[in-house]
Amino acid sequence: MAAKSRRRPVKTTGTLPPEGSAAALDRSHPLPARQWPITMVLSLVAAGLGITWFGDFKYGLLTVGGAVLIGAVLRLVLPEVGMLAVRSRFTDVTVLTFLGGAIVLLTLIAQPDPWLRLSVLDNIGQFIGRQRR
Repeated sequence: MAAKSRRRPVKTTGTLPPEGSAAALDRSHPLPARQWPITMVLSLVAAGLGITWFGDFKYGLLTVGGAVLIGAVLRLVLPEVGMLAVRSRFTDVTVLTFLGGAIVLLTLIAQPDPWLRLSVLDNIGQFIGRQRR
């Protein structure tokens, strides 16, 4: 009887695709249409980056953050989202919500002329080594 090899297999056979990773539409549609959730999210992110580059950075970054939040909502409500599914539904929704929310929040408090003023940030310079004038 041959001894079992301790080497890792060349091809992984024990992993399963994430829940909801099937294509959103059947094979009768072209690939971008079958993968419409990720196509839509990436298109909105690209539009936001274009707005950031050529226009006002705050509107562009709000578009990027909104696109990521839309991705979280799509992952939450749709049964099949194709390539938008990376891990479990809970993990994907949690990570996308956190990242999209962080982008939106940081955009709202960005200087100059923040659209959202947080009083805790008014004196933050004291805590990072700057002196008050």
